[in-house]
Amino acid sequence: MKALLAEHLTSGRTEKDWAKASLPEYAFIGRSNVGKSSLINMLCHINKLARVSNTPGRTRNVEHFKVEGTLTKNAPWMLADLPGYGFAKASKVERAAWEIMIRTYLKERETLQNVFLLIDSRLEPQQNDLDMVQWLGENGIPFCIVFTKTDKLKAPKVDSNVALFKRKLKETWDELPTMFITSSETSKGRDEVLGFIEKVNAQWKG
Repeated sequence: MKALLAEHLTSGRTEKDWAKASLPEYAFIGRSNVGKSSLINMLCHINKLARVSNTPGRTRNVEHFKVEGTLTKNAPWMLADLPGYGFAKASKVERAAWEIMIRTYLKERETLQNVFLLIDSRLEPQQNDLDMVQWLGENGIPFCIVFTKTDKLKAPKVDSNVALFKRKLKETWDELPTMFITSSETSKGRDEVLGFIEKVNAQWKG
């Protein structure tokens, strides 16, 4: 499996601390402990690119990485690892600061092409995930849904949970966003996610 070239650029809470917005950019976000770091490492095929921890809430800033290549193209792009939401052990002040930072980034980052919203496939629809979907839609921010940890369940249960999430979204959405089924353990979905990024990059006119 082809490993991508990737390097960590910056870690910051405000725009002045973030990497220069000069490349097509993709943000990864989800509830704490959704497997975000593992997914990023799997996509780039680099074990320790993003820090993996058993302790939720380790990502506190916007972490920017420069990535070279997708499936067949070598064009560079930017990856943004955002703090997880729903982390109960953080103080109210810290959670509020994270929320402001995340929403500022998502609404104002001019080179942001797409948000990958990670959903834990083992769980029934969670309200904070549904709220994030709604907020992204209301603010006109393009996004896809990425179901994670599918190797932890048998395929029929994964299908059932994904179908349940879709039914919940259809209560308020006429057209559902693009969805990916992934596993960081088996690399399931890697080609599909990287292929999506490649197609969007091909339209980049920066």
